[in-house]
Amino acid sequence: MVLLNKITDYLRLIKFSHSVFALPFAFTSALIAADGFPSLYQAFWITAAMVAGRTGAMGMNRIIDRRIDALNPRTKSRELPSGAVKTWEAAIFTVIAFVFLLLAAYKLNPLCLKISPLVLFVLFTYSYTKRFTWLCHLVLGLALSLAPLGAWIAVKGAFGYEILPLCFAVMFWVAGFDALYGLQDMDFDRRHGLYSIPSIFGIKASLWTARIFHVITIALLLSLVPIFKLNGFYFSGVLIASGLLLYEHSLVKPADLSRLDIAFFNMNGYISITVFVFTLFNYLIPL
Repeated sequence: MVLLNKITDYLRLIKFSHSVFALPFAFTSALIAADGFPSLYQAFWITAAMVAGRTGAMGMNRIIDRRIDALNPRTKSRELPSGAVKTWEAAIFTVIAFVFLLLAAYKLNPLCLKISPLVLFVLFTYSYTKRFTWLCHLVLGLALSLAPLGAWIAVKGAFGYEILPLCFAVMFWVAGFDALYGLQDMDFDRRHGLYSIPSIFGIKASLWTARIFHVITIALLLSLVPIFKLNGFYFSGVLIASGLLLYEHSLVKPADLSRLDIAFFNMNGYISITVFVFTLFNYLIPL
């Protein structure tokens, strides 16, 4: 029981359930790169790299932000501020995760291994950006956009400009919903000199920024249709994702932020899975 509780604490520390945000976009990229289906070997190590990278990034973020989290009423019960997980334990956990990321990159191909230090740099840098720029949301988006880029390189063994629209779609998608999520901490960030779109520009500007980012997201996803000659299934998936984004934005109003958690956790998980599933249909059922 003690071991089970400790494992649960670690999974909560890294918000393991949030892996659903970026992992489906990595699989989407892998399908497109293979123009069908990657090998089981590639799929396994792409998954391992994604889970390990995200685990390490979240662990590092929690360590770096532990003192800020302890001051914030919303986050003071997190595992590090509450003492459920010790800082040294989280550090070991994070190092192990990054070692597995490097191992997965090595197993995939030489280029994946060569670019892995750049990936680590971006993941490390994000944790500090809120201290000096409101562009932190876009930096987080950049970090998650490495998922489809990494999956493409894992399958192709080479960089390709044609996958960049998907990468930028993920970047603006993440930046948009992170700007919405940051509304919860707007007052706290202002009091403690932290930067975010909400703390600098306020609620209405944050809502409009998120909307603009998500319009860009949909436009970029649609641009993949002619680039990769994707069929009606993929197109339908993007339309459904558009509807989910519209619903997400309908849940958050300037005078009512009470449904932010639903908008953040539920809708964004559905969006990434929808795009992946309909991309899968694109290759399973050629039209």
